Formats: sequence, structure tokens, C-alpha cells
Amino acid sequence: MGSLLIKNAQIVTMNAREDIVTGDVRIQDDLIHAIGPDLQPIPDETIIDATGRTVIPGFVQTHIHLCQTLFRGKADDLELLDWLKKRIWPLEAAHDQESIYYSAMLGIGELIQSGTTTIVDMETVHHTDYAFQAIAESGIRALSGKVMMDKGDEVPLPLQENTWNSLQQSVDLLEKWNGFDNGRIQYAFSPRFVISCTKALLREVQKLSAQYEAKVHTHASENQHEIQIVQAETGMRNVVYLDHLGLANERLILAHCIWLDAEEKRIIRERGVHVSHCPGSNLKLASGIADTPGMLELDISLSLGADGAPCNNNLDMFNEMRLAALIQKPVHGPTAMNARSVFRMATIGGARAVGLEKQIGSLELGKKADMAILNLNNFHMYPSFDVDPISRIVYSATRADVETTIINGKIIMENGKMRTINKDVILHEANRSIQRLLKRTAISR
Repeated sequence: MGSLLIKNAQIVTMNAREDIVTGDVRIQDDLIHAIGPDLQPIPDETIIDATGRTVIPGFVQTHIHLCQTLFRGKADDLELLDWLKKRIWPLEAAHDQESIYYSAMLGIGELIQSGTTTIVDMETVHHTDYAFQAIAESGIRALSGKVMMDKGDEVPLPLQENTWNSLQQSVDLLEKWNGFDNGRIQYAFSPRFVISCTKALLREVQKLSAQYEAKVHTHASENQHEIQIVQAETGMRNVVYLDHLGLANERLILAHCIWLDAEEKRIIRERGVHVSHCPGSNLKLASGIADTPGMLELDISLSLGADGAPCNNNLDMFNEMRLAALIQKPVHGPTAMNARSVFRMATIGGARAVGLEKQIGSLELGKKADMAILNLNNFHMYPSFDVDPISRIVYSATRADVETTIINGKIIMENGKMRTINKDVILHEANRSIQRLLKRTAISR
């Protein structure tokens, strides 16, 4: 890949001291080789003049559904279980190989365009190989897996799985894709949530996760009705049940966790479970507001995710950061969830959740070169004098301020133009794909 030198930038490192410095960043192959003032160019080195620009670690979104990007605008104004049964499951059941691929590419383009360099993605039951192909071609860093569903009411026939087939297909995908491109792609076992998974499946997932040292990515305690169903079926709350099955450990990433009791918080903290907070989705589905200040006080591992386009309508980390900060202040006071706390969740917190905090999440020597270059020189960002740069990013910046995105040392987007994704083709094929899916369902809008 060669050498790349970014000159004269404001650098938000997110190292242990959270240093913000002015200077240069040298990338060699996929790693950060040097950070400092007045680094001298070397022969054949690509140079980016970042004068007046801000370089940040690439965002790490820990809960995404790329397979749902095509459903944007097709499931508005519903609560979770109706949203799933009336809209999302029928649409997922209608997917084909081509629509999965273009749904993934559409979402990835949006993510890269807004400075996200790593995602934790949950696909649907079928055609997951085509989502992995999109991930591979696009250059994004990803932890992904096929969703697992072997029980549940009102589940469309194409999504109803045999337990052992679901497990075998997951292992086959893991063995094909885990570690692809020097570890840029990793596999996560992805049982949808307790309601749609048998005890047998979850027990086997626990064993496979330990065997392959693979992450487990699932939903928990998102909706009060969901919790009532889980308690009626198991006699336990979500996290207690997952702990009972041996799944609550440092390999587990739980999306949402809005309605936790004290015992569940204790389990999460003591077992090292990671929580992905999705404020935009939680608000739109009227699911509730997670107690993130309380979780931070308990030193629970917290990160951020946009969830899916049909329950959020965008995959923008800037939106999630701002919401994560603002929604807590009316209850917990104006100092709750300050900008730096939220920015940590979006960067090094996400890296910790995926087990890559020694490789990504901050700009430091020897780490992977995953970063975004922002142009904060616009009306909505000024005055800049004597303002914390992280405050500017969290409270004022938008995805339109992202100029360049670099992943694994490669320039994936430069000056707003995608290098690995043909935007015009993806937009055209996205419309063509959703038209085809809608013809297979009774859903019109």
C-alpha cells in the first residue's frame, strides 16, 4: 500500500491522555507509523494537505443491520414487536442474493461517508455471504454474522430455521470469512434475541463462541413487552437468562439494554459484557431511554450504534453522539453525558467492544490507520476560538463535514468521493431491489 502523509492537521488522538495536537500523521501500509510536527516527506509518498482540517479516529458503530438499509422509510411509527412482525420480518423474508448485496453496499456507503470505519453488523437468515462480499469489496472493517432464529410467533416461513442448520450455516460462514484481509473482517454469532431462539440454539452458540473465540452479538431488554415474554417463557429477565446459559462474558455484545434492573447491571459489569447504546432507534421505536450515566458510573463498557435504517432512517454517528448526550440531560442534569464521554463511546469504547482497542479507536503509533478527516470551517462550526474540539465535533458537526475516510491505511473516500463504491450504481440498484421485494410482500409503504 505504500506510505501516506497527512500534513498540518489538528489531531484528536483519543489516547489515554486524550491529547489534541497539531502536526502530521504518517501511515505506512495499514499502520500509523509516526505522529508529530514537521514530518518530512519520503520518496513516492502520497501527501494530503490537511491544513485547517481535523483528523479523528474512525467511528466504531457496534450495532448495525446492513440487510435492512433497503427498508428505510418502510417501517415508520411502530413499536418494536409490531415493527418486526408487520414490516421487517416480511421484508427480510423477501430478500434475495442481489438485494442483500445492494442493501449492504447502500448502508456501507452511508457509513463511510459519515466517518464510520468499523461496524458490528447483524444480517438476516439467508444470503449472508453476499453481505460479506459487499463488506469485503467496500474496505470497511466489520464484525458480522447471519441472524439466527429457530422459534417465535408470526415469523414468516422463509425465516423459520432448523436449529442445527442455523448453527452449521453460521459455522460455515465463520470458517469462510473470519480473519479475511488480515483480520479486517471477523465473524460474530448473531442470535436475534431470546424470543426468537431456543435454549438449545443459545447453548450451542455459547459453546461455539468459546471454541472459536468469537463474539456473540444479540439484542436484549429493548422493549418492555419483549421482557415480559422472556420472563413468561424462562422465568428470568433477559440478561439473567443469558448469564444462566453461560453467554454473559467479554465476548458478548448486547444491543440496547434499556430496561435493566440492578441484578442485570451487576452481571454485565462483572462479566465484562459490552453494551451498544442506540439512542436514535430507541427514540423512534418508543422503546425508552437507556440509563447510560448509571452504566458509566458502574464502569460498564459502553459504545454507540445507529441500528438499522428503518428504525432510525440514517446511520450517522454524529446524530447518535448528539442524541446520546442530549437525551440524558433533562433527567440527570446538564453535566451528564458530556461531549468527551460520548466521543469515547463512539471511538475507543467501540474498539473495546469488538476486542480491538489495541488496534483501533485512537490515533497512536502502531495502531491500524482507521481515521476520518473533517473540515470544520463552516458557519455552523464557528466561532472556534477557545472551544474544545471534541465539543465542536459532538454538538455541532454533521456528516457533511467528513471529507476523507481512511480504513486499514487505504483512502476509501477522498474529498467526499467514494473510491470503492460506485454511488450511482448502488442508488439505482437499491431502488430496483426494493421494488422487487415489495412485489413479494403486501407492504406498500
